Amino acid sequence: MRFVRTRQGAVERLLWTRDSKLVGQLTEHLSDARKIELADSGWCVIAAAQHLTDDLAGGLAHEASYGLVDVDPSEPPTERYLVALGHAIQISGLGDRIGMGETPEIASRKVLSLFLACHEHHVEFQPIADLKTLKANEWECLFRLSPGMGSKSIGDVVEAALKANRPVELDSFIVQATLARIAQVAESGPDGRRMRFGVNFLPTSLLAPPFEANALADKVRAVGLSPNQIIVEVTEQQAINDVPRLKKQVRALRRLGFGFAVDDAGAGYASFTVIAALEPTIIKIDREIVQGIGNKDAEAKKALVEAFVSFSRRIGAETIAEGIENRRDLVALQERGVDFGQGYLLGRSAVSPVQPRYRRQAEEVTLAIPAVAGWDKPVRPRVASGH
Repeated sequence: MRFVRTRQGAVERLLWTRDSKLVGQLTEHLSDARKIELADSGWCVIAAAQHLTDDLAGGLAHEASYGLVDVDPSEPPTERYLVALGHAIQISGLGDRIGMGETPEIASRKVLSLFLACHEHHVEFQPIADLKTLKANEWECLFRLSPGMGSKSIGDVVEAALKANRPVELDSFIVQATLARIAQVAESGPDGRRMRFGVNFLPTSLLAPPFEANALADKVRAVGLSPNQIIVEVTEQQAINDVPRLKKQVRALRRLGFGFAVDDAGAGYASFTVIAALEPTIIKIDREIVQGIGNKDAEAKKALVEAFVSFSRRIGAETIAEGIENRRDLVALQERGVDFGQGYLLGRSAVSPVQPRYRRQAEEVTLAIPAVAGWDKPVRPRVASGH
């Protein structure tokens, strides 16, 4: 049985096998081939893609197992052959037999490659409501995965991008698609130019050249939007290792009109120290603090929210409570002066922005922005959380 993986347009290919006869025959046929013996782990043959073809390998292999893959020239030179070798061993089906099962790095690269190849991802919008009026003029953009991703969540994709050291590539893909969708929404609604949208970023991405403040402003303007319509949210999946550089970037973003939010305050990496250093315009209080705050035994949570509210006012920021799911919690947050909230009680995400829904005395009011053509059909979310 043989396993082949090829891709049109490859420059080099790498074949791995444990069959020395196949290796010998290949090197006889290919004058440009490089043969590398891997101790007790077989051999690999590297040659030009137009010469090391599926037909040649298959015709010589007979019953020998092998894996044939393209060498990705976009990988760093020090890694591309090692990565290709790992793929080839896995494709051969013999990885477990030689103690070279799929590594976390290879698995991560596969998840990210699948994500970038899918074309059915979409963006949903969850309302962020003013807790005084229960109306919204701001929505968080949540990136929903294509059904082709199977059981994978957006969190799995983010984790894969971090392990593969490709977070900027991931965010570039997501941000481009998100801004394009926001532009459609803003164009379609009468209040589109007054609406604001939260877009999630990993800290590493914000420090990369493609997302330097002026470059990001250019991306926003290129789709017909204004920076003051966009709130940059730093997500919690990654530690902020270079706070001084990020602080400089935040100041540059704010000068251009962007909002800046620290997500999941009170959990993970979003500590008071980091928040104080970054001086965000918005502090998003983590759902673990919010949920159950209306209970009688939740004095610690109430005190912590009061501290966030006081802290935010001292630095000129606003607060958003995440994960509001019942009226008790909503009232407790209102009583403590939290500015905004989001959660299932106020409104689930939808393919077009919808004003918050809140039941009071059996009445429900729903105000919807007209859907853009192609986005007006309901789509079942594949994941429960956004990037």
